[in-house]
Amino acid sequence: MLRYLTRRLGQAVLVVAGVVVLTFVIMRLVPGDPAVAYAGPRASPAELAAARAQFGLDDSLPVQLWKYVRDLAGGNWGVSLHTRQPVRDDLFQAFPASLELVGAALIIAIVVGIPLGVGAARFKGKFPDLSIRVSSMLAVSIPVFWLALALQTVFASGLGWFPVAGEYDSALDKTSPLHVYTNITAVDALITGNWPILLSALAHLVLPALVIAAYPAGVIAQMTRASLIEESARDHARLERALGFGETSVLTRFALRPALNPVLSLIALVFAYSIVNGFLVEAVFNWPGLGRYAADSIRSLDTPSIAGVTLLVAVLYVVANLAVDLIQGVIDPRMRAR
Repeated sequence: MLRYLTRRLGQAVLVVAGVVVLTFVIMRLVPGDPAVAYAGPRASPAELAAARAQFGLDDSLPVQLWKYVRDLAGGNWGVSLHTRQPVRDDLFQAFPASLELVGAALIIAIVVGIPLGVGAARFKGKFPDLSIRVSSMLAVSIPVFWLALALQTVFASGLGWFPVAGEYDSALDKTSPLHVYTNITAVDALITGNWPILLSALAHLVLPALVIAAYPAGVIAQMTRASLIEESARDHARLERALGFGETSVLTRFALRPALNPVLSLIALVFAYSIVNGFLVEAVFNWPGLGRYAADSIRSLDTPSIAGVTLLVAVLYVVANLAVDLIQGVIDPRMRAR
């Protein structure tokens, strides 16, 4: 197990190092001068020179890369050109809201997707299988911005069941002020017993979480079905049927656990995808997360902030994959031999 863990950690470090170098190169290829963006178009030559010195733009590219890596390792992710705050602090403020939204979406996707995949495999070739496959393909194919607008129109504006946008009702800040500990509104409201804000946060969370959950739920259902069908055709499944176990027992008691290995890997992939895919959803629902921060950064050509968002998503992807690898190694000892 230690050798398996060491190998996976080494691969993760190499991936992060590659992303760091690639991000640095892209930052230098983006048109525009960060010094002008920081100091302003009317800055004097002295102010521009000071800004260039502050960001190390006068150094050679190898020196800039070395300083960039050194600062990242030391926790210095640069200074945002539009907020004038450390990028790391901005990300720590924006990321919890995105994590809350994507976390809720993935819980929905897993709770819905895996049972649907099991049901499709159980009734392979029959009507339930066909309907689940068509529904999952629609969930995967439908554009998130269209689904977001549709749910807003029907369930918020039309029926009035859920709020249109926002993270919670801002009027509650006066009547039930929230004590912030994690910057995740629902969690902070729960641990402090702030029930009005908790109920409001959950109501605001439903529609955007459902929109983000559509794609991962569809692919999880498809992967679960395909993996279960493959696993149920193996020798051990035929033996279990010969021993008198029904098809449902064979699928859920014996085939499901090994069939979940590729599903776990897929969940790690869709987690990072959902973070980025959620940017559009956050814009539609006015959700105060990474999406809004990234959009503001792009509009202002804020390369340190754009690089910070890119690196954060890449690190999340690597960490999620590493966690899945470790879980798979515990569940299935065969994975440790690969």
